[in-house]
Amino acid sequence: YGYDTIKTPKLNDVQIAQSMISENFTSSNPVAVLVPAGDYKREERLLRKYESMPQVKSATGLANIEALGGYCLTDRLTPRQFAELADLDYEAAQLIYTAYAAENDEYGRIVSGVSGYSVPLIDMFLFVADEVDKGYVTLDSEVADKLQDARKAMTNARLQLQGEEYSRLIVSLDLPESGDETYAFTDEMKDVARTYYPDGDIYLVGNSTNSYEFKKSFARDNIVVSVVSILIVLVVLLFTFKSVGMPILLILVIQGSIWINFSIPVFTRVDLFFVAYLIVSAIQMGANIDYAIVIASRFSEVKNRMESREAIIDTLNFALPTIITSATILAVSGFLIGHMTSEGTIVGIGQSIGRGTVISVALVMLVLPQILLVGSRIVDKTSFSVPVNLRRHLGSGVTVVDGLVRGEIRGTVSGIVRGTVDGDVNLVILSGSAQPQEGGAREPARGKEAAADEE
Repeated sequence: YGYDTIKTPKLNDVQIAQSMISENFTSSNPVAVLVPAGDYKREERLLRKYESMPQVKSATGLANIEALGGYCLTDRLTPRQFAELADLDYEAAQLIYTAYAAENDEYGRIVSGVSGYSVPLIDMFLFVADEVDKGYVTLDSEVADKLQDARKAMTNARLQLQGEEYSRLIVSLDLPESGDETYAFTDEMKDVARTYYPDGDIYLVGNSTNSYEFKKSFARDNIVVSVVSILIVLVVLLFTFKSVGMPILLILVIQGSIWINFSIPVFTRVDLFFVAYLIVSAIQMGANIDYAIVIASRFSEVKNRMESREAIIDTLNFALPTIITSATILAVSGFLIGHMTSEGTIVGIGQSIGRGTVISVALVMLVLPQILLVGSRIVDKTSFSVPVNLRRHLGSGVTVVDGLVRGEIRGTVSGIVRGTVDGDVNLVILSGSAQPQEGGAREPARGKEAAADEE
């Protein structure tokens, strides 16, 4: 469900650059954890928990970013600690804290004294910077420059890691972007976060979580699509062959070739992008059912005129050129595409189509005949007829026949006829048409007795 483990026979410029980066630098797999904002203590405890887990390289948030003097951005400082950190007079720091309490409607702090009042470092620094801009606080140039530098860094940090409703924690995983171990650990990360925020919404965002969502939706959707596709194919085959048994026998070959095709990457440990699976499954089912219908239709047509073994031999001789020609074109095209591109998805599609076509032909030519021989009785016993609205055409002279007909043309005719008949016509038209040709009519032929009387 991701591109990080897919191998391609050719590398483009981007892949070459990524390969060089991976060889010379450590790779990371970042996942963003969104938690309700406002409680820095909870964030700090959650970050420490993540950092203690062996699958995590690092965890970063406002609560563990070191700012100045060994303090983190969210550490709460008293007026004296802030004065020492910012190189201010203690009295000036007290006045700043008093103004901050008034700004945030914490008048109780002012009444009880601000000496024990503590404020997160980032909030106090940004407040002082705003007060300097308004002209309420005056600092010497060196302290002002230091304050502005700190303000820029803290503002950027807040923009990156804190919003109005959520705080973002960046967790770098020592795991690949996709894989069962990675997916299991993302669930564990969410469970850990819920222990600290049981009542709040928690979200995980990253390439790994995207791949995990693809996996969960694909597993469900693939079952639905596969079942619906098989049912539709069964219905089509049911009315094509007018038998309940024939569709079941053919679907064994059709779906079996798809399963064999996609079991090979599992045993060879070759990763395949999930989109390639969906596309190739549809293509292989369409191609394979075409091959199977050619074999089954011919066998159904000739099995009543000869022995079953001879009927199968005749069927294979009849279908082999058609199937081999079509399959060779499809297989060669697939293998060439799979070995000439640097795009991982296209590689999987090409290789799977080429491999699947070879498997389909092998099953249709070698396995399907045996299935038809063994299951011929089942097909016959489950056959049914569908009433057809037939039209009859009677006439003499030149008649243009185009369609599937059955009847007599100075003899008995049954089959697909496309041509012009000059003579007596007595046909049952199953499909198509039969009509007199303009200017070609003549008198109906008379029987032998009428001719003798005339003589």
